[in-house]
Amino acid sequence: MTFPKLLPLPNQSDWARVGLLTLLILPGLVSGAAVSLPNFADLVEANAATIVEISAIRMVERPDFPSQQDLEEFLRRRIDPNELPDLEAEPEEPELRPRGSVGSGFILTSDGFVVTNHHVVAGAQEITVHLTDRREFEAQVVGLDEPSDLALLKIDASGLPAVRVGDSDAVRVGDWVLAIGSPFGLEFSAAAGIVSAKGRSIPDGNSRYNYMSFIQSDVAINQGNSGGPLFNLDGEVIGINSQILSSTGTSAGISFSIPSNVALNVVEQLREAGIVQRGLLGVQIKEVTYALAESFDLDRPQGAFVDLVSPGSPAEAAGIQIEDIILSFNGQEIINSTDLPFFVGQNRPGTQSEVLVYRNGRQLALNVTLGSSPLNVTQEEVAEAQPERRNPLGLRVADLNPAYSVSGVQVLEVFDGPAQQAGILEGDVIVALNRQEITSMEQFSAVVESLPAQGYVQVRIVREGVGTTLALDMN
Repeated sequence: MTFPKLLPLPNQSDWARVGLLTLLILPGLVSGAAVSLPNFADLVEANAATIVEISAIRMVERPDFPSQQDLEEFLRRRIDPNELPDLEAEPEEPELRPRGSVGSGFILTSDGFVVTNHHVVAGAQEITVHLTDRREFEAQVVGLDEPSDLALLKIDASGLPAVRVGDSDAVRVGDWVLAIGSPFGLEFSAAAGIVSAKGRSIPDGNSRYNYMSFIQSDVAINQGNSGGPLFNLDGEVIGINSQILSSTGTSAGISFSIPSNVALNVVEQLREAGIVQRGLLGVQIKEVTYALAESFDLDRPQGAFVDLVSPGSPAEAAGIQIEDIILSFNGQEIINSTDLPFFVGQNRPGTQSEVLVYRNGRQLALNVTLGSSPLNVTQEEVAEAQPERRNPLGLRVADLNPAYSVSGVQVLEVFDGPAQQAGILEGDVIVALNRQEITSMEQFSAVVESLPAQGYVQVRIVREGVGTTLALDMN
């Protein structure tokens, strides 16, 4: 057996020579490291005027706390059973109060188009855009898109400084990035970091965000940063800050930004029509595990496994089958199953696309004409003229935007009642009730009024592009 050669410890004179060599080399290393680090000062100065702070006012229900006088009266006397409140009485309309919130945004064009997050301004009665020169403008909502968490606003101004938008596809993991926004209301704050990953989906199981492929960074993003830009070193916007992953609600070094290329596609549609249309393939998919790849003789786990093909869908018309593995869409390789809805969602309905599937040990190229996904178009949320709060089904609904490919009403809220018990969720589209097609909110209300007081009633809904029928228990 051969043992490694043991080397003697250096003596005092050897240590002296090592120390001298270190003194000669270390300044060069330190100097080189300092030169290689970016200085963001020029970038901030050049782009500060394009950043805006956005304040939004919403009307929310005031908490129904008992007054001090009520408490004293309660403690002072016994409650007479005859004075107990009538639990079957119609509940009073809740008292509303204004609540403010602060977010960030940036000026996209010199004529006053401003980009921010959907969640920053959705449902707001009043939106104010604050510029760095202390001017304030009331903003109008051009369009909102919840699946991408983007909103396009317009202020009455011209000659404004505007950002330069870069190519988010060219961003690499490890690139330096800079965010500017108003964290915790501290306006126009800058924070730097690097790109940690690309192609991330929000890890919260929320299927509404399957149409997004986020840029992950370790930039300190906090409340108030939402909607602000993420710059590269060339001073170009390559992302819009949207989400964080945190157990405390503050930055934990994991933030998600909407890629600029995706944002431009959404903003263009919002500017054209105020809504966003996304393509629909019509398949239910899941991840290709190692076991599935082995069982189907696939060389490695990749792609999207087709678990279900919706009847009458574009996928069925194109010949996609259950147990196909979709390897690419329009030349874009599908690594994880979450890649597929993102790539499909970047195309508008009617787009001719090529799908590469793996079936029975060989690859097949299929042509598909995308349909329209009704739940991927988010109507502008107007705070005024709110629909009725409740009905016997326990729902609050609103008319669909005309761009939807189906007729019906969209479920905005679900309360305790027959609808909740049947499994209806917020965001579902009701297309038929009691075997009557639903075309508008007024017609929906008329059908609801004619429903029987007892028994079961059929309701047809569309959820994430797939239709299903549920039974409402009216007893």
